[in-house]
Formats: sequence, structure tokens, C-alpha cells
Amino acid sequence: MNKTVNINIGGLFFHIDEDAFQKLSRYFDAIKRSLSNSSGKEEIMKDIEMRVAELLTEKQKSDKHVINLKDVDEVIVVMGQPEDYRIDDDATEAKTDFNYTNRRKKLYRDKDNGLIGGVCTGLGHYFGIDAVWIKILFLILAFTSFGLLAYIILWIATPKAVTTSEKLEMTGEPVTISNIEKKVREEFDSVSNKIKNANYDEMGNQVKYGAERAANGLGDVIMRVFGAFAKVLGVFVLLFSSFALLGVLIASVILIFSSTLPANTILNNITTPIGLETPLWIQGVLFLIALGIPLFFLIILGLKILVTNLKSIGNIAKYSLLAIWIIAVGVLVSLGINEATQRAFEGKSVKKEVLNLLPNDTLHIKFVSNDFFSKNVSEYREFMFTQDSTKKEVIYSNQISFEIKSTDKPQAYLQIEKLADGKSFSEANQRAEKINYGFKMVGNQLILDNYLLTNIENKYRDQKVELYLYLPKGTLFVADETVQNYDESDNEFFNLHYSSDKYTYRVEETQVKCLDCPKDENEYNDVPNGIQTEDINVTEENDSVKTVSVKINGKEVINTKSGKKSKLTISPDGVVIKSE
Repeated sequence: MNKTVNINIGGLFFHIDEDAFQKLSRYFDAIKRSLSNSSGKEEIMKDIEMRVAELLTEKQKSDKHVINLKDVDEVIVVMGQPEDYRIDDDATEAKTDFNYTNRRKKLYRDKDNGLIGGVCTGLGHYFGIDAVWIKILFLILAFTSFGLLAYIILWIATPKAVTTSEKLEMTGEPVTISNIEKKVREEFDSVSNKIKNANYDEMGNQVKYGAERAANGLGDVIMRVFGAFAKVLGVFVLLFSSFALLGVLIASVILIFSSTLPANTILNNITTPIGLETPLWIQGVLFLIALGIPLFFLIILGLKILVTNLKSIGNIAKYSLLAIWIIAVGVLVSLGINEATQRAFEGKSVKKEVLNLLPNDTLHIKFVSNDFFSKNVSEYREFMFTQDSTKKEVIYSNQISFEIKSTDKPQAYLQIEKLADGKSFSEANQRAEKINYGFKMVGNQLILDNYLLTNIENKYRDQKVELYLYLPKGTLFVADETVQNYDESDNEFFNLHYSSDKYTYRVEETQVKCLDCPKDENEYNDVPNGIQTEDINVTEENDSVKTVSVKINGKEVINTKSGKKSKLTISPDGVVIKSE
């Protein structure tokens, strides 16, 4: 049975068995001898004793725990052997420093400063770069299996820096008295304060001590997890704000130099939030300031999350940028209000054009484009600043809508409504009247322009043309395939069938009916008795033509004289609508 001894180390009392006490005493004596010719020996020894006391405190499982040889051996492994502290004289120290310049760093994991396993921090020490860049690299590679696998392999294969000498080798510092003292002080400052301020009476309570250690351990784990999450968040903030700032910069440069672009390309493809009342180069500058400055501060925030000791840009720069941003936002708000007032009222100009259409004619409707502005009738442009054939600057737009409606009047007519916005009704009406729109009637064909024009001095204020074709009851018409691009008729009244542009429609009192659409496509294709066509053969007798009459349900539907074979299309009420 070994005797126990009560000793005081670093201000703390411990129960230690005699063998462990002797080994610990020899350990301290050996360290003192290795520092016998060094200045600051007492201060270094004091720090070493405090560190040993802190490590022995962690070994205590209760207030009755006795320090044994195993505990002392484990402490010595952490603290290092006396040879780690031995430097005989100044000459030896100088020699050590000289020889160290030819020594290479050793790769260790820096668990003390690392977030998870200390791999990135150890690599940072080894390669002499900030560990945050290595962490960013691993986060980027984490999206692939290689990054995670590489980190796990390094974690397993790389030893952890435990002793003082290993920590010095990890950072590439020479093992000198000054460096040992510096390293010991760095590790013991917080421990020293904790020990000096500790309540030693309470440390004897095993339950409370165990609870405190568990809580501290859990808190440490939580802080590390949230710390790692914060680093990941910082990377995403940094990447997002950087790419967004690059996009804002490119867009702003395009706006600023838009006047030098060929054919005002920027004007033909975008509509800015504050309209075209303000020159585009001014909009570009304001856009860059209003969005660029907040994104710049987000980049700074992301860097601060990743680099804890990042230097500030200074209060003068911060407040200057803030003032510039406030001014830019204020100007943008003012311009936005001005833009809203420019479009506060809608004006209208209405014109009716009677169509010379005979009662038995079938009206053919189509839209056409202007080859000078567009070769494709289906191409759509909300607006475009361009020149006409006379080199006059104009605004070109395809904002055209078309509707078919029924009328009680005996003659078909086209109602053209031109609309535009303005800051007053008077200005809006004047701008609407200055819209140029054309159409023409050729025989039984209604040819409509698919575009409008207005002079550039009228400014773009949502100019558009709405066409309303009023047709009397019984009117037959055919809609060209181009009509589907502009038709906005109420489907309950006129349902345009896109499967063919050869179908014939007839205007009824409440709706337009398709007369020759397939039954599976149109429920209103309802010729009586299922009769749609009849072949009529007429023969000549003695150079005279035989008169033929065709009747459906006792009602005569045709009386014709012909010497040819005819194909008739008959409407539901027995009227011939097509004769071929």
C-alpha cells in the first residue's frame, strides 16, 4: 500500500500517492535544471506548474481521488519531456535558432484553434497561409465526394499537436526559451485566470463539478457546430454577393454606355423601372450605387464571418458610402414618382370605319406586317425605337388587340381605338391621337396592320391599338391563321379554332358559329339531318338546261341552272353558304 501525500501545485491541493509524487518531483527538478542558466526561469516554472495543476484537476474524478503514476505519465506526455525545455546558454540558443532555419515544418492537426478536427488550421500553419482559404477550398470541394473524403483521410492520418514542442514544430518556430515561455503563456492565460478566481470549496462537490464539466463540454460542442455553420453561411453570403455585384456592375456599365451602342440596342430589349424619361447613363449610375453599395457591405460581412481579425474599412468610408447610398435611393424614389405621374391617366381616340361588304360576301380577315420593320407577322415587340423608311425616328410597337362583336346595324364596320398614357387626360388624349395605324379593304378582304407607329417625340407611354370588328347577324367570315396572334374575343361569343384557317364562321345573335368545323371540335356544327353536301348532276336536253331544285325538309334551298357538277354546303336553316 502506497502512502499518500498532500501537495500544493499552482495554488491547488491534490492527494497524490508517494510513487507519483516522487516522479512528479523529479520531473519538476529536471525542468528546473534545464532552465538553470536561463533568465525568467521562475516565471516559466510558475506557468508550467499552473498548467500541470490544471491537467491534474481534469484527472480528478472526485474530491477523494488520489493522483497516481498513470495520471502523472499522461500529464508528462502532454507537457513534454525536460529535453523540450533544455537550452544551456545564449550561444546554444543562437545555434539552435541558426540550425532551425534549415529545419522543415511538421504537419500536425491544430485542434486548439480548429473548428472540427483542426485539419485546415494545421494545413494553414504548414503552408504558411491563412486557414480560412483552405476552409473555403474544402467547402467548395464538399459538393463533390473528393472534398469530404480528402478531409476524412487527413483527419485520420495527421497527428494532433499535443506537446509544446509539437505545437512549436507545427508553426515552424524554434524551440527556444522565449518561444516556450510565449507558448506556455498563450495556453495558460485563460487557465491561470480561471484557477485564481476559482472557488475551491465548491470544487470538492463531485456532482456539481461533473455537471459543470458536462455543461461546458456540451456548450463547447454547440459553439463549434454553430461556428462551423456560421463559416458555411459566410461562404454563401460571400459568393452570392460577389456574383450579384458582378451582375449589377455589368448591367450598369451597359446602361451608362448605352448611347454608344449600335442602333440603341439596349432600348430595343429592356424597359427600365423608372422608364425612359431619365437618360439611361444616369439610370446606370443610380442603379450601380443603389444596389452595388449594399452588395459591397454584404461582401464585407461574409469576409468578417470567415476572417475574425479582418480589419474594418473605417468609419469615414462607411458613413460616406451610406450617405451616397441614401442620396441615390432618394433620387430613384423621386424619379419613380415622376414616372408614375407620367402615366397617371389614360387617353383614348376612337374612329369608326364602315366596311363595304355585300350581304352575300364572305369576309376574309388577315393581319400583315411591314417588311421594313419585321419580316414575321407573328413577331412581337412591346416597343422599339427605330427609323422608318424615310429615316425618321419613330416608336414601333405590336401592341394590337382584335375582337369580333355583333351589331344590329345593317353594315359591318371596324372601330379603331387608340390608347396612350399621360400625366393628364388632355396630354394622354393628344398622345393617343398621334398614333398611326393602318388597314385596308380589298374586295371582301379586310387587311389589318399588326403594328402601330408614333413619332419619337411623343415618348413611349404604353401606346396600343384595340380593334373591334362589328358584324351584322348572318355575316359569314373566314379568319386567317394570323388572327390568332391578336384575337382577344370572348370565347363565349367567338371561339377561334386554331386547327385550320379555312373554316367558315357565321355571326348569330348571341354567338359566332363555325359551320364546317369537325364535330369533335365544334359543338355548334349542327346541319339538319346530318346533311352537309349534295352532289347535283344536271344534264342538257336539246341544247337547253334543265332547271333543278333541291329541298330539305320540304323547304327549297336552291334553284339553279347549270351544266356542271356542283358541291353545295348547306347551313342549319337550309341556306346554301358555299357552292363549288
